[in-house]
Amino acid sequence: MTASTSVIGIDVGGTKIAAGLLELPEGRWTRFRTCPTRRDRGGREVLDDVLKISEDLARETLTASGRPVAAIGIGLCELVGRTGEILSAHSLDWRSLPVREELGRIAPAILEADVRAAARAEALFGAGRRFGSFLHVTIGTGISCCLVMEGRPHMGSRGLTGTMASSPLGPLLGNPDSGPSMTLEDLSAGPALVARFQKAGGVAERGEEVLQAAAGRNPTALQILDSAAAALGAHIGLLVNVLDPEAVLIGGGLGLSTGHYWDGLTTAIRNQVWSEIHRGLPILQATTGIDAGWLGAAVAATERFDLLPPPSHPLKSRS
Repeated sequence: MTASTSVIGIDVGGTKIAAGLLELPEGRWTRFRTCPTRRDRGGREVLDDVLKISEDLARETLTASGRPVAAIGIGLCELVGRTGEILSAHSLDWRSLPVREELGRIAPAILEADVRAAARAEALFGAGRRFGSFLHVTIGTGISCCLVMEGRPHMGSRGLTGTMASSPLGPLLGNPDSGPSMTLEDLSAGPALVARFQKAGGVAERGEEVLQAAAGRNPTALQILDSAAAALGAHIGLLVNVLDPEAVLIGGGLGLSTGHYWDGLTTAIRNQVWSEIHRGLPILQATTGIDAGWLGAAVAATERFDLLPPPSHPLKSRS
């Protein structure tokens, strides 16, 4: 009989830290944790929270099963290179911190870009299982993407894939001399919806509140969602034209919403797809949902350290 192995996965996002335990070979998802990132405190304080969560999960696992956790996988909302080095500090600066070394005192640890981690989870456990290739797009505090082929996230030559929404829109719209300008994230990501709604006189602190205002037919909220969905849908449609995936899978807090924003987004994607041959490709929401990031980080750790492969139909239990 194969002994069980436990792996911690942690998704360090711009808004929240989400963590859980993946138990192999059963594929059970258990011992969930979540807390606000509060990235304004600085990278050291956020890392201390991640260490505390890891220590708690490792201790609970040892108490319950009598065995230590085998590995820790971290999905980070930054650029992460092919060998796990942190290459940006857009949301959270961990570049000068000994992240893997400090986590390594608990269990062997790896770092992965959060969008690739989420795409891994969807390829193995979610709607991506049925496709040979798909484009995974995460829409939340930020916007990023990942091409998945035969179950593997495309890494690129340097591991720098995914930054689809960070370039100034001015040059892309034919204004090369406009200088610094709004990016797609400034227009279509969750915090951007809030900022734009507030600037127009609306009251909201979270993207969900803008969505609720639109559901109540607030004209300002509707206009903001329409423009955000149209711009993002055009970019995703362009990627479909270039990459020709079998499907587009969309996750993240905003990407998993329903109603006016989702309808506008999918319409805009299809309108931008040039060829009628693949204009009708599936556009689906990620079925691993809010668990995608931490779960995919745990899967990345199982692969890096050659642990037991997780089953394709995991058992999910909240505890």
